[in-house]
Amino acid sequence: MTAIKFGTSGWRGLLAEDFTFANVRLVCQAIANYLRQAGLGSQGVMVGYDTRFLSESFAAAAVEVMAANGVASFLTTRDVPTPVVTFAIIHGHRDGGINFTASHNPAPYNGLKFSPAWGGPAPTPVTNAIEAAIQGITYNDVKILPMAEARSQGLVTDIDPREDYFLDLATKIDIGLLKKAGIKVVVDPIYGTGRGYLDRFLRDAGVTVETLHDQRDPYFGGHQPEPSEVILAELQERVKASGANLGLAVDGDADRFGVVDSQGDYHEANEILALLLDYLVETRGWKDGVARSVATTHLIDRVAAYHGLPVYETPVGFKYLGDFILKNQVTMVGEESEGFSMKGHLPEKDGILADLLVAEMVARKGQDLPQLRDQLFARVGPVYSRRVNLRLTNEAKERLLARLPTPPAQIAGLTVAQHVTIDGHKYILEDGSWLCLRPSGTEPVVRLYLEAHSPEALEKLRRAGEALAREI
Repeated sequence: MTAIKFGTSGWRGLLAEDFTFANVRLVCQAIANYLRQAGLGSQGVMVGYDTRFLSESFAAAAVEVMAANGVASFLTTRDVPTPVVTFAIIHGHRDGGINFTASHNPAPYNGLKFSPAWGGPAPTPVTNAIEAAIQGITYNDVKILPMAEARSQGLVTDIDPREDYFLDLATKIDIGLLKKAGIKVVVDPIYGTGRGYLDRFLRDAGVTVETLHDQRDPYFGGHQPEPSEVILAELQERVKASGANLGLAVDGDADRFGVVDSQGDYHEANEILALLLDYLVETRGWKDGVARSVATTHLIDRVAAYHGLPVYETPVGFKYLGDFILKNQVTMVGEESEGFSMKGHLPEKDGILADLLVAEMVARKGQDLPQLRDQLFARVGPVYSRRVNLRLTNEAKERLLARLPTPPAQIAGLTVAQHVTIDGHKYILEDGSWLCLRPSGTEPVVRLYLEAHSPEALEKLRRAGEALAREI
C-alpha cells in the first residue's frame, strides 16, 4: 500500500488496491482524532457520497467510525453533489463533512474528501494534521460502532439537503427571466450526482429540458466522468438534432461544468469563466475583484482590467480560491478545470450554479455563446487557451521537473519574459502568451497549459511546449 496522501481535493486511490474499507476506516479514525484534538465534533459531521462503486457502503463505514468516537453523522439519503455537501455543512452548522467521491477521475478510482466547518476543501495545515494522525495509528486503533447501534443511540440522522439547496439557488438565479425566455436545454449529468439537480431546477424554472444519462452507472458509460469536449460528443449531437439553445453538463460529483452552444460546439471553461465574470459585473453590479488559479486564462485579467477590478492569482486547487469567497473579497473565483463560485455562494466549486448562470446569460442576452464571445473579444482582445495531459514515464517526468526551474531563453521563437513558480512552472512570453507545466495532484500525468492570441500561435506554442516536456 502506498502512503495515504491528500492532494488538491482529498485522498483518492484505486478501488481494492489503495482505496479499501480498512484504509477508509483508518482515515476516518484519523479525522475523528483530529476533530477531538481541535475541540470539535459536538455539532456532528455531514457524510455524503457519489455514484461510484461502493460509495454508499464507504459512507456507512465512515458513519460507524464517527459514531464509535462519539461524533454524530448526518448521512445523505442518496448520492449527492459535492457543492450540496458543502451547502449542508454550512447551513447545518456542522463541524465538517466527509464526502466519498473521486470527482472526474476514471471509474476504478474512489476518494474521500474532508471539509472543515466552513465547507470548502480542507487547507494544507488541516490535511497535514490528518495525515500525521494516520501515521500515528494502526488498523487495530480503529473504533467501529455497528450502524444499527449507532442509529439506536441517535448518532445517525438521514438527510436530504436538495430542497434547501434549491431555495438558496433561487436567490441567486433570475428564475423569472428563465420562465419568460422560453429556452430549451439538453442536460447531461454523465450518470453522476447531478441527476435530479441541474435538470430538475431548470424544469421548475420553466425551461424545456431533455436529460441524457440520468441513471446511475458506476462505469459512467465507459468514459471518464469529466465534462470535456471528447466526453460530451453525444450531448453535442443531441443539442444540434433537437434545436436546443444550450447543452449543459456536470462531472461525476457535479462540482465542474461543461457547456455546448446551439450549434453543438463545446466551449472551454476558460472562455465561460471570462464571460461569467463580465456578466456578473454587468447584471449584479459587483465591483469586487476576481481570483483565479495560476493555470487559468488571462482573459479573466483582461475582463477585470476592463471593469477596473483587481486580480488575485493562486496555486491550483479550490482550497486556495474558496478563502476569497469566505472573506467576501471577490465577485467570483475560477479555475480552468471547470471550477466556479461567486460572491455570496459557497467556498467550493459548483458546476450546477455555473451552468444555471450560463442559461440565465443566454436567456437574457438572446444570443448564442459564439456571439457573446466575439463581443467580449471585441472589447478586450482575443485569447485562446488549451490544456494538454502528458503521460510521461516516471523517469521522463523526474527529468522534466529537474529542468523546469531553469527556464529556456526562448519558447516558440519568443523570449521568456517572466517565470512564475507559485505552482508548477509558468513561463510568460514577451507577447503575453504563456505556458505552464505542473504535475497533476489527482492523476498520473503532467499538465501542459497554454495560452496565445490566435489559434495559429496557440498551436505553435503547443508544439514547442510538448517538445520541451518530452526533451525533443
